[in-house]
Amino acid sequence: MIYRFRVILDNDVDDDVFRDLEIRETDTLEDLHNIITQSFGFDGSEMASFYLSDNQWNQGEEISLFDLSDDEEGSARLMSETAINDVVHEMQTKLIYVYDFLSMWTFFVELAEIVEESTGVDYPNVMFIHGQIPDTAPEKDFDFEEDFDDFNEFDDDLDIEDYDNLDFDENWN
Repeated sequence: MIYRFRVILDNDVDDDVFRDLEIRETDTLEDLHNIITQSFGFDGSEMASFYLSDNQWNQGEEISLFDLSDDEEGSARLMSETAINDVVHEMQTKLIYVYDFLSMWTFFVELAEIVEESTGVDYPNVMFIHGQIPDTAPEKDFDFEEDFDDFNEFDDDLDIEDYDNLDFDENWN
């Protein structure tokens, strides 16, 4: 079977930037990574990861291009060892793809359709290109300012001059 994906650049500009891709369900996530980077004009030399996602695009388990874990067991899940149909199917249709962790190019990858393989078509296949990718990755707004607007480090109802009620053990060492 052939999986048809829409890969959308997560950006805050007015124009949508996306690619429609076809790939065999038994190909690996590394194959999907390669067609995504090629279709968006990247050279593919940067670190990248896929993340499982739910319907609200919450980031889940990471599947990385390289194993960068410190432990000897190789606990990281790798793209080259993960078939697409192991992580994407009718009930699990969304992935988040991040390319180049310094620039943080972020893409929403969604399974749009599952079809029969067509004779005479080479897979993976870029079906449709819409929009031009900007020169630099879109800025990410993580709303850190919003989280700290109401924060006051001195608003804890403690009187630091009141040593008798600070509740610590004088013999701590």
